[in-house]
Amino acid sequence: MKIVLLGSGNVATHLAQALKSKGEEVVQIYSQRLDHAQLLADRIPCESIDNLKGIKTDADLYIIAVKDDAIESIADRLKAVNGLVVHTSGTTDIKVLSSKVKHAGVLYPLQTFSKTKEVSFKEIPLFIEATNESDLSVLKNLASKLSQKVQHLGGEKRKVLHLAAVFACNFTNHMYTLAHQLLQQNDLDFEIIRPLIKETADKVMISLPDKVQTGPAVRADETTLNKHFSMLNNMPELQHIYQTLSDSIKLMLK
Repeated sequence: MKIVLLGSGNVATHLAQALKSKGEEVVQIYSQRLDHAQLLADRIPCESIDNLKGIKTDADLYIIAVKDDAIESIADRLKAVNGLVVHTSGTTDIKVLSSKVKHAGVLYPLQTFSKTKEVSFKEIPLFIEATNESDLSVLKNLASKLSQKVQHLGGEKRKVLHLAAVFACNFTNHMYTLAHQLLQQNDLDFEIIRPLIKETADKVMISLPDKVQTGPAVRADETTLNKHFSMLNNMPELQHIYQTLSDSIKLMLK
């Protein structure tokens, strides 16, 4: 299968490498910045471009792996292609593509990606969608080469899944950042709380998270809650987050 990747970020990088490892032919990488496209293309290797006027029109599959706001404008430039065009977004409706191109689909990997950390694609849940059974079959065959966890999921449920992922992954990681800042401001090493982070993650792999919630809010330990709140007097934005999350935990226990 000849594949064109539109994007050179985290998702595109891992997808390109996974596709190559399975013997698929990535023939072109597009990015608004040619140096970014070239960096990824050199790993494949394949052609790199920064102008959609140079897009190959005879590929079998076009994977749009860019920020959500840019998907529609790229799809607008792919009206002449006959191959299947998919995006990798958790929240973008398939209609954004199907209104522009002949064959449209979704290939959404439920994972957090960083260029500096390798991931095993076979363990990544891949959620697929297409506008007809023939294209869905093509996507399923490809996705099954990459992952052992492939599932057909409609747009509305995919959006809910992505929202849940933001809470579980993005917001959680931001909490780590805030914890790091608090430690750093008081000459404490983030390394100290890595075992705590690991144990918290390990527990939710075998139990539902509400069953293993700990902390002063669960215990209704108002003395500690008030002390923590006072410690954040010079950081009102953190006070707001602390209060909101503590109230949310208390509400879940009612």
